[in-house]
Amino acid sequence: MKKFLLAISLIMVAATIILSGCGGKQQDTSWEKVKEKGEFVLGLDDSFPPMGFRDENGQIVGFDVDLAKEVCNRLGVKLKLQPISWDAKEQELNSGNIDCIWNGLTITEERKRNMLFSEAYMKNRQVLVVKADAPYENLTDLENKRLGLQAGSSAAVALESSGTFKEELKDVVEFDDNMIALMDLEKGGVDVVLMDEIVARYYIQQKNKNFKVLDETLASEEYGIGFRKNDKQLMAKIQETLDAMASDGKLAEISKKWFGEDITAVTK
Repeated sequence: MKKFLLAISLIMVAATIILSGCGGKQQDTSWEKVKEKGEFVLGLDDSFPPMGFRDENGQIVGFDVDLAKEVCNRLGVKLKLQPISWDAKEQELNSGNIDCIWNGLTITEERKRNMLFSEAYMKNRQVLVVKADAPYENLTDLENKRLGLQAGSSAAVALESSGTFKEELKDVVEFDDNMIALMDLEKGGVDVVLMDEIVARYYIQQKNKNFKVLDETLASEEYGIGFRKNDKQLMAKIQETLDAMASDGKLAEISKKWFGEDITAVTK
């Protein structure tokens, strides 16, 4: 009897192991889930013009917002814009609060270890913004100066990889967003702001600010859309739609609206 019970127990354990193994690799239904709920939740920093920001009426607008709206229209789902803390963007994504991060998100090797990226859709650089009348022309001129940047941004990553440049600065001040950093620059709190070139030039032009962008830059980069590591099906669906928008000219149309020309990097 004991041998019989032992045999039964072993069979049950083996069956459990087999069933666990079969269920270990879950099927990717990330797009089906979005389609079923009828809503695509996009996480963004709502103070990052021209990619995503609030207009004078408090509505979230921007280049990335227009892209996402067109993608969702074509896929038949509603777009929900979810402002998040940029410093906690990966936690927001992995906790399931958002379906993607789509807001001038720079593709880096470190981020690729933690999330799945679409193909790059735009190129960018990390530039140094100073007051127009400041006597600074290159990195050397910024020795012993106070530099501001957005916490958790690709500017912070670029600075960490800048070698002696960071070591020669007097101080590095982190801000919640780039607009606050630029306001501090205007007041004289910091001497220079390190930030995305696309955002910097748009801000200077739109706000008619007395700033200049130095010719010397810290890093070149590319923007992509970030998804959870296992959401390959959802990423592929979004990428497929962006590719179609590039082919039929809609992507170029949206780019010209915001930048006056097609500066996108999606293969036409």
